[in-house]
Amino acid sequence: MTRNRAALFDVDGTLADTNHLHVVSWWEALRQHGHHVPTHAIHRAIGLPGEDLLDHLLEEDRDRDADEVLSTAHDTLYATYFDRIAALDGAADLLRTLAGAGWKVVLVTSAKDRELDALRRAIDADDALTDTATSDDVEQGKPAPDPLYHALELVGTPPERAVFVGDTVWDMKAAARAGVAGIGLLCGGIPRGDLEGAGAAAVYGDPAALLADLADSPFSAVVSD
Repeated sequence: MTRNRAALFDVDGTLADTNHLHVVSWWEALRQHGHHVPTHAIHRAIGLPGEDLLDHLLEEDRDRDADEVLSTAHDTLYATYFDRIAALDGAADLLRTLAGAGWKVVLVTSAKDRELDALRRAIDADDALTDTATSDDVEQGKPAPDPLYHALELVGTPPERAVFVGDTVWDMKAAARAGVAGIGLLCGGIPRGDLEGAGAAAVYGDPAALLADLADSPFSAVVSD
């Protein structure tokens, strides 16, 4: 591997204000198919790939043949928000600042196809991106470290020269398991204590707050060559 520095970013709830849209979409998809799951439980599961999210929320002895129908219902409902997705404050500026400082910026996300296109349009910082790693590229999604390992392989960077920014406990657990410094953001709605308990080295309110403190953040510990 080279001496590249990699800035890895989750997207939903980290760069784009979408977590509660996912909650509502999953809640309605589940309700339509006879599953009454409280929104607070769904919120805690956001960030898991669809199949793992359903495993987390529903009974183990359910008819798993219906999982694809549930996921399709969620995707259909969520797609109605595509044109209204908004980036979180400072998201594009943060990505461009890191890219301008020589970091390889990689999105690490379970979003794909039209959903990923909509997210990237909302963030509007494709010029700062080096690559994108999606859940289709690995066997296991977060909290397994596989998505981060794949992202690091894309840019030829060892874990100790990378930082991963996310908003869920699943993000922070994946970072810890991959040996990557994790930064948690509160803008996804998960409490500070939960993020720190899952391994976050630092916690900020949103991308703008991280950008304002970038010089004193875990990014500063990874020096350039």
